Amino acid sequence: MSAYIYPRRQFLQLALAASASPLLPTAAFASIFEDDRTAWYRNAKFGMFIHWGPYSLASVEASWPIMRPKAGGITEAEYRALPQRFNPTKFDPQSFVDLARSAGQQYMVFTTKHHDGFCMFDSAYTEHKITRTPYGKDIVAQLATAAKHSGMPLGFYYSPPDLYHPGFRDTSKLVKENWEGEPERPEWPLYLDYMELQLTELLTNYGPAALVWFDGLNDQKKYNGAHVLNLIHRLQPRTLVNDRIGVPGDYQTPEQFIPNAIPTRDVVITGVDPSVEKKLKPTVPKPEDFQLWETCMTINDTWAYNMHDTNYKSAQFLIRSLVEVASRGGNFLLNVGPQPDGVIQPEFQQRLRAIGDWLAVNSDSIYGTTYGPVQGIKGLRTTAKENTIFVHVFDWPASSLELKGVDPKILSAHLVATGQTLKVLQTEGRLQIDLPAHEPDANVSVIALRTSA
Repeated sequence: MSAYIYPRRQFLQLALAASASPLLPTAAFASIFEDDRTAWYRNAKFGMFIHWGPYSLASVEASWPIMRPKAGGITEAEYRALPQRFNPTKFDPQSFVDLARSAGQQYMVFTTKHHDGFCMFDSAYTEHKITRTPYGKDIVAQLATAAKHSGMPLGFYYSPPDLYHPGFRDTSKLVKENWEGEPERPEWPLYLDYMELQLTELLTNYGPAALVWFDGLNDQKKYNGAHVLNLIHRLQPRTLVNDRIGVPGDYQTPEQFIPNAIPTRDVVITGVDPSVEKKLKPTVPKPEDFQLWETCMTINDTWAYNMHDTNYKSAQFLIRSLVEVASRGGNFLLNVGPQPDGVIQPEFQQRLRAIGDWLAVNSDSIYGTTYGPVQGIKGLRTTAKENTIFVHVFDWPASSLELKGVDPKILSAHLVATGQTLKVLQTEGRLQIDLPAHEPDANVSVIALRTSA
């Protein structure tokens, strides 16, 4: 137990030292921030999520096979032994950043520690980490360096649950018996100290953190989230935090689904249950009522690498998902699970680059936009930015497109892909746009409407 638990005094000394001399962002990174801490995030729209660890060796999901063994396909002992042969010798951090750039992704989020407690960074407070594997090098440090040099905002996924730590649960038992943690045990405060020590490491040793992405399972209040938020804001005031540590945070995180209406502050949409979105109203909210949010989604059906999971979403589906998310004011965090050798599999790369090709033409309709004025119309989605409304057409009409709910006067219209000017007829409450016979893009065709305001 002594290998994992450190006294509160030591934690406080570290935290105070860090806050007295905070690690300032580089000039390149600082330039993406405005007065509003969330401005860069609102503008970014599209990010890369990375789930990676020794579990990739077994083609199983991260942590869950030992939490729910019936669906895992691997014993706890086998899972625990995976770090002994984890050696991703082909890992190239710059290739990860370059792939994200080619996809048009504006930030990255990396799993520094999943629920199993294994750290992909060189934490001083555990032996259960990447630098104790045959690979022996700090993955997070390498990726942070590459991201910094490329001006790519990097966020850290950090799991408050830690199935390996004896303060989190009685580790003499199998994980399946107490994986939700045991805050009633006297060791629990010591586990909270450990968690805060590791967060202090991440926020002082690895450069500027764009965000911290918690993944708190059940009863998230047990992690003393308000205290954790204060720590993060003291160490890196600009760092954003999601909503999975028992306090609201900066943005909500629906998982594997896209809300069917624009999220508002009076409805909490987080996790894998889309039924809560029924509380949303299919209307366009006032800016002050809008809730910042981000859908995280996999390219196939699993977060971690799984050689058996070939149920890949098409590039068209993913492009349209990005449009769906942007049309409701959200961000799209698309996941990759690298192979055991450190390479991102070709099927993921192909789809990411296809999204990047679409964005190379249509980026203005996504980056820096917010939800559009026309919502809930089958076959099209809208985004808006300054004096432009972007109409994303999924189902190309035969000759013309009619819209209701566009109030500003339309001064001009054109196809983004070709620049072709389109004829428009606007009457009170109705807009007609004449279209060519063929759609310019089979994935999503975009029309830009320049408005008077």
